[in-house]
Amino acid sequence: MKPGGKAALSVLLMVSLGHFLNDMFQSVIPSIYPMLKESYGLTFLQVGAITLVNQLTSSLLQPLVGYYSDKHPRPYGLALGMCFTLTGIVLLSMAWCFEVILLSVALVGCGSSVLHPESSKVARMASGGAKGLAQSIFQLGGNAGRAFGPLVVALLVVPQGQRAVIWFSIPALFTIFLLSRIGRWYKSQLLNTGKLSSKFDLENATHLTRRQVVTALVVLLVLMFSKDFYTSNLQNYLTFYMIEKFGLTVQSSQYVLFAFLLSTAIGLIIGGEMGDRYGHKYVIWCSILGSAPFALVLPYCGMTWTIVLAIIVGMVMSSAMSAILVYATDLLPGNVGMISGAFFGLSFGLGGIGSAIFGWMADVTSIQQVFQFTAYLPLLGVVAYFLPDLKVSNSPK
Repeated sequence: MKPGGKAALSVLLMVSLGHFLNDMFQSVIPSIYPMLKESYGLTFLQVGAITLVNQLTSSLLQPLVGYYSDKHPRPYGLALGMCFTLTGIVLLSMAWCFEVILLSVALVGCGSSVLHPESSKVARMASGGAKGLAQSIFQLGGNAGRAFGPLVVALLVVPQGQRAVIWFSIPALFTIFLLSRIGRWYKSQLLNTGKLSSKFDLENATHLTRRQVVTALVVLLVLMFSKDFYTSNLQNYLTFYMIEKFGLTVQSSQYVLFAFLLSTAIGLIIGGEMGDRYGHKYVIWCSILGSAPFALVLPYCGMTWTIVLAIIVGMVMSSAMSAILVYATDLLPGNVGMISGAFFGLSFGLGGIGSAIFGWMADVTSIQQVFQFTAYLPLLGVVAYFLPDLKVSNSPK
């Protein structure tokens, strides 16, 4: 099943590209952690604090932005949000102390707080009913951007130093132009329909009781905790783990991180297609719990198998995100912006909290012990059993 209409498909691809560029800028931050740690004499706790500030600015603002845009849509807000990201990139390239680093990553987080709920809504409007696939294409851009960020850092920033981050301002300017184009299409949709929800949203009904909806949301919260805490550890500390345990260089560790993040992008598109085909509940169940055996073995392997298992875990676990988001928006189809913002925000917030906690644990114990501890988190995927089956139509009429 494909998203409907050539115009809608082109918008969906543009949204994915905008997501790619935005999340590439986001991934620059953890990619230069080893450089910042050495240059400014940071502790692992301070490294975790940088992630916490960046992701909390996103997590706290995203549901508020989504709620506001459900009531008062602002199509050109996407481009405005990218202006915050551009400012943060420029400031990060010139940061001279820890406090300025925190300010710069906070601005980048503010940019993402606007992009994610609004772009997710645009992707749903352009889906033609294939909501899982459309959400996966949108999120694929973000995951691919997070994968290529470390690669660009390894090739450009590591050889030239922190000031080379300023080069990311060029694609940021292009992204502002791209999001303005999307804003025009978004505005035309609002003028044509007079509402934010597509006809597919209006036709879908789950027929669940309020108690069942609340139970489902609580289960999704537990699943997000499991997924985001575990992937936060890998995304933010895999480079340190490879350097400490196997003696890799900073540049070589970036290539390992690139492979892991690229695998998450591949898993994401597979999960979206499988969710539309077989049901999003079963994709959620298989992806999180299914990654547990690989996660449990990973901390006890040699270098080659560590890389292989990190790729497998990334691919399997990432397939849950689009399924979780589509499942959640099907629970409350009239609040797509708020739900999208809340779940993207929750993902960033949990990742930031996890990063700070694991940074503290690494200071107190070691990176290797942190990896051994977090390996048990995917076992929480067993709670997906309690998700109710949603009786909704995913096909266009």
